[in-house]
Amino acid sequence: MKRHGHKKRMLKWGLLLSTLIIILYVLAVKGIGITHHATNNDYGWNLMLVNHENYIPHNYKVELTELSNGEKVDSRIYPDLQDMFDDARVQGYGLFVAAGYRTTKKQQQLMDEKIDAYKNEGYSSSEAKRLAEQWVAIPGTSEHQMGIAVDINADKTINSSDAVYTWLAENAHKYGFIKRYPSDKTDITGVINEPWHYRYVGKEAAKEIYSQGICLEEYIDELDRNK
Repeated sequence: MKRHGHKKRMLKWGLLLSTLIIILYVLAVKGIGITHHATNNDYGWNLMLVNHENYIPHNYKVELTELSNGEKVDSRIYPDLQDMFDDARVQGYGLFVAAGYRTTKKQQQLMDEKIDAYKNEGYSSSEAKRLAEQWVAIPGTSEHQMGIAVDINADKTINSSDAVYTWLAENAHKYGFIKRYPSDKTDITGVINEPWHYRYVGKEAAKEIYSQGICLEEYIDELDRNK
């Protein structure tokens, strides 16, 4: 009888453990109940570091200004963004904001579409997800969701994309914007080269980041060391 009771208890605990494992797996897949590290604003709203390790705080609020083409940006970056575009156009460059603020729902849609595209190429679900995350920020970690990043494209009836990207790379820092994902910083940012993606950090920080040839992660590390 004792042996039979022991087996029943072992079976019961085994079932409970199996159920717990299944529940944890489902939560992990759906991203439910997982605590993420929220970024802070120790150095101001314009220097909040958002990446795959630092999520946007749940209570983050943004006031938006709508651009002429319907895209929206954080109202605080609008004046400098407009100045940058005005000066570029005076110099003969045609450019426009292809993407500004995004909702979490839109960011998730972009991620799902990219994952599906890789799956259609024959990649496994896990590999498709890994590859997609090199192109699309995980929902909750996109600067677009903060309204302080813009994807800038060329009006190709006026000039080429390369011409616009070159002008931005050489001049955006004067207006408080940085090329967020340089080709030589992929190992730090975790994102491939995106010559169209510009992030607002303010004029002082942008000039320092540009002059030192560093990325935002390195700049924040520098600020942390000098506290």
